[in-house]
Amino acid sequence: MTTAANAFEKPTLHPEFVKNMVRTFNDSDEHGVHLLFNEWWQHAPEVTIDRYLENFRATRGAGSFLEEGYFAEPIELGDLAAMPAGSIGRGYHEFLTDNGLEKNLATNYKMLHDFMSKSGQLDRMPEDLKYAIIRGFQIHDILHVITGYTPDGLHELALQAFCLAQLQFPYFGMWMATTTSRMTFLQPDGIVPVMDAISSGWRLGREIKNLQFEKWEPLFEESLADVRPRYGVPADGVLAVE
Repeated sequence: MTTAANAFEKPTLHPEFVKNMVRTFNDSDEHGVHLLFNEWWQHAPEVTIDRYLENFRATRGAGSFLEEGYFAEPIELGDLAAMPAGSIGRGYHEFLTDNGLEKNLATNYKMLHDFMSKSGQLDRMPEDLKYAIIRGFQIHDILHVITGYTPDGLHELALQAFCLAQLQFPYFGMWMATTTSRMTFLQPDGIVPVMDAISSGWRLGREIKNLQFEKWEPLFEESLADVRPRYGVPADGVLAVE
C-alpha cells in the first residue's frame, strides 16, 4: 500500500515494460492487450496500483460484487440455442456462432492467468482485481449482446471505451492507449473513426446503468428488448459505429 515515502513519488514507466508496450502498439495481434495487462503488474508503480484498487472498490456496486465473487458455470451452446427467440441467451448463442467465437473465452483466459500467477508474474496484482478481470472476460461477449456492439473493429473498440467509462480498470485503459498510440504514430487516417468510436462507447457507458457487476447468466431466458431499456440501452441495441 501507499506509504508516506512513496505517496508523492512521480510514477514512471519501467523500461522493461515499455519494450512489451511497444510490441503491443506495433502489433496487438502478435502481442495482445491481455498479455500486456498481465505483464504490467511486475513493473507497475505501487502508488498506481493502490489508486486503481481504491477507485475500483469505491465504484458503486463493487462491494457486493467482490463479496459474492460470482462466477458462472460454463453453458453448452445447445442449451443457449434452446432458449426463447429474442432472449439474451439466444442472442448470445447467435453472437458466438455467427462470429465463430469461443464460448470458453473466460476459461481459456483463466488458464493463462493461473499459469502466470504460479510463475509469480501476478504477485503484485490485488486479489480483488484478479477476480474482476476473470469475471470481466466471462461477461465480455454477453456485454456485446446487451449493448448490440458487434465484435468487429470499431465496435470492439467502442465496447472497450464503454467498459472503461463504467469501470476505470487498467485493462480497458490499455486498449485505449494501444489504439490511440497506433493512430497517432502509425495510422493517422484512423484518427477520426477511432476517436468517434471511443467517444461513442465512452458516452454510452457514462449515461447508462453500470453493466459490469450484473449476474447476466440467470437472465438468459429474458427478452433482450425488455432487459435493455432497464439499463438505459436502446431496445434494438446501439446505433452503428461507422
